[in-house]
Amino acid sequence: MPRGFAATDGRFHTVEKRPICFRIMIVSASYRTNIPAFYADWFLARLREGRCRVANPYGGRPSEVSLRREDVDGFVFWTRNTRPFAAALREVTEREFPFMVQFTLLGYPRTIDASVIDTGNAVAQIRELARRYGPRAVVWRYDPVVVTSITDVDWHRANFRTIADALAGATDEAVVSFMAPYRKTRRNLDAAAARAGFDWSDPDVRTKRTLLMDLARIASERSMRLTLCSQPELLTQGIEGARCVDAERLSDLAGYRIVGRTKGNRAGCLCTESRDIGAYDTCPHGCAYCYAVRSPVTAKRLYRRHDKERDILQPADQTTGQAEVSTRCSAGSPLATPTMAARKRRPLMM
Repeated sequence: MPRGFAATDGRFHTVEKRPICFRIMIVSASYRTNIPAFYADWFLARLREGRCRVANPYGGRPSEVSLRREDVDGFVFWTRNTRPFAAALREVTEREFPFMVQFTLLGYPRTIDASVIDTGNAVAQIRELARRYGPRAVVWRYDPVVVTSITDVDWHRANFRTIADALAGATDEAVVSFMAPYRKTRRNLDAAAARAGFDWSDPDVRTKRTLLMDLARIASERSMRLTLCSQPELLTQGIEGARCVDAERLSDLAGYRIVGRTKGNRAGCLCTESRDIGAYDTCPHGCAYCYAVRSPVTAKRLYRRHDKERDILQPADQTTGQAEVSTRCSAGSPLATPTMAARKRRPLMM
């Protein structure tokens, strides 16, 4: 019988003949870096150990996250390349963890996306994931939409249509958002634009909504639902907000119902509550618009110094308190056992 938790009696409660997991912990791996592409060996070692530590992005001591099957209700993997992660996905499946993959495929020129795999390779990987694990297991991310003099609005319409044609039948959802010009994003994109000789812009709301409606129509014609990530001001008829960490999709994959509260990472985010186990400034892809990397040079340096035997992604001198073994879980209570900590942390959900 699939596992689940009840509030008081420890028994399974069923809805439509499927047990509900009342206390959930979904692990995100990771919107802070590309674990499947660059840190597969590290993840597999941590999975076998049943735990990992996570650097606090705001400073302070690292936290500990249990990766035991009894504590984790599912994984959300974020990537642009699953090939290095094939063995890890097999083991995740063998250990009976539900999982889904948020797979970013943009098809941008190399002047913007310097080192990602090519579109044909990415399409083949997504289709293989769908064949092996089902089309609900993979979500296509066309995110972020970066409007430049070499990737203008008309270019995006044609490019999205080409990729959607190639992915038809392999996924049922396409997640989009427009690039948010944070300070670090502006700095890195300005540098790329200066090197390659292009200009970039942040289109007005009307232009964005018009493009969104066109992309939604293209997606719908290929049996995909277009959703918009964390930009509620751009929502329009026929387009819903994205739930990238999606308890409902994980429920479908698990075969039982997982119910979690909505707890997004920023304004407008509709994701189910989760724990991310990645670290910022560790993805060496070098994408010009990346939100998670302040300096591509630093990210490549940290990647080269990565030690897969450590229980935390960042090098020893990049995280506070690394010389000490963490004695408190992420809930802030003494780490008696991961199960006890996880149950104290997780509120009852109905």
